[in-house]
Amino acid sequence: MEEVIIIGGGLAGCEAAYQIAKRGIKVKLYEMKPHKFSEAHSNENLAEIVCSNSFKSNLLTNACGLLKEELRILDSLLIKCADETSVPAGQALAVDREKFSELVTKIIKENTNIEVINEEVTTIPKDKVVIIATGPLTSKNLEKEIIKYTGTEELFFFDAAAPIVEKESIDFNIAFWGNRYEQERQKDEDETNWRDRIKIQEKSYINLPMNKEEYEQFVNELINAEITTLHDFEKKEIFEGCMPIEIMAKRGLDTLRFGPLKPVGFTDLRTGKRPYAVVQLRQDNENGTLFNMVGFQTNLKFGEQKRVFSKIPGLQNAEFIKYGVMHRNTFINSPKLLDATYNLKNNDNIFFAGQITGVEGYVESISSGMIAGINASQRIKGKSKVIFNNETMIGALAEYISSENEKFQPMNANYGILPQLEEKIKDKKLRYENLSNRAIDHIKNYVNENS
Repeated sequence: MEEVIIIGGGLAGCEAAYQIAKRGIKVKLYEMKPHKFSEAHSNENLAEIVCSNSFKSNLLTNACGLLKEELRILDSLLIKCADETSVPAGQALAVDREKFSELVTKIIKENTNIEVINEEVTTIPKDKVVIIATGPLTSKNLEKEIIKYTGTEELFFFDAAAPIVEKESIDFNIAFWGNRYEQERQKDEDETNWRDRIKIQEKSYINLPMNKEEYEQFVNELINAEITTLHDFEKKEIFEGCMPIEIMAKRGLDTLRFGPLKPVGFTDLRTGKRPYAVVQLRQDNENGTLFNMVGFQTNLKFGEQKRVFSKIPGLQNAEFIKYGVMHRNTFINSPKLLDATYNLKNNDNIFFAGQITGVEGYVESISSGMIAGINASQRIKGKSKVIFNNETMIGALAEYISSENEKFQPMNANYGILPQLEEKIKDKKLRYENLSNRAIDHIKNYVNENS
């Protein structure tokens, strides 16, 4: 019987291996440890957790909690191992990281359909079905091989991403839609009635105006906020790539007003005058539910981002779907390269999984490994692809990384990527609960139909 090659024994690779093996197909799982370690890894076991030991909330009113529950219903090995090695963490699922990795390694190695091979892969087999799950610190040798299949311009080596907010949480008593200079052109056309003639349409940008006092308070908070410490191997590469907004702010009080917060070409609808500064939000997903903060790549700690950026007028109640990051992170331009099964669009034999695809987070990586594993199995058996409904979190993530997006950046599970409910529900907790119930129903139907 034909076999599947999996490159990378992290969370995504191990989940993919399990999903393929349980379907009766042989797997060769390549992991370069212990012969070679990335800059961040040190444990010889599979599925090593290198950052937090938390898999985030278990609540079904939390996007990651919903994703975990979907994976439980779908028989995820990694979530099962996390549940079995959990430690007290309130409403979150946290694990004993050593026991977790040991348990995953034990189960994988005892599976007679899986052969674990400890060596570095530098060439992608051309005559096999392959899943590349090498994570955000892919080795230099394999990077060169991946470039052959994706193109140099489609592979990114660090992640300098701005925070993303949910549109529904923005205060439109302050914020306004529009593109630079558009309002001023309309004003010139009819000086007397210009305010009445501005068409507040949903265009590419949402604008958040600031007066002098608001701007100076924001800058003061920004330059005094706590930052995340980067690994030594990240610093040179990242800071040559772009400048964190807090570093820009430290160069002078007016630096941001002449940079990403320049107010030229806008009118504050509350005053009829040009604002002192403007923060712009740009549409981040196809259905316009998520917006990123233009020019706000940052090294601030996540809690500090929430505190400081909430001081921007219009964002006082903002729901931050994703915080800004600047770190080493190898990932591909998935919207251009992959379909919703994590399969290369131009090569049916090659799949990607894990953070290299642009899903961000432990549980998200596991979900991508599951879909890639299921569909690699379908490929071997000559069956049609399995695409999960986009009203599920596992399906919505797959759709996000494969849908047209000119400004693609890695993404966590969040309710903003799900199609919204037909009924408008103002209560956030109730809205999330209904979205979760809808998703769980889809997953249960899938399991019943395929059992």
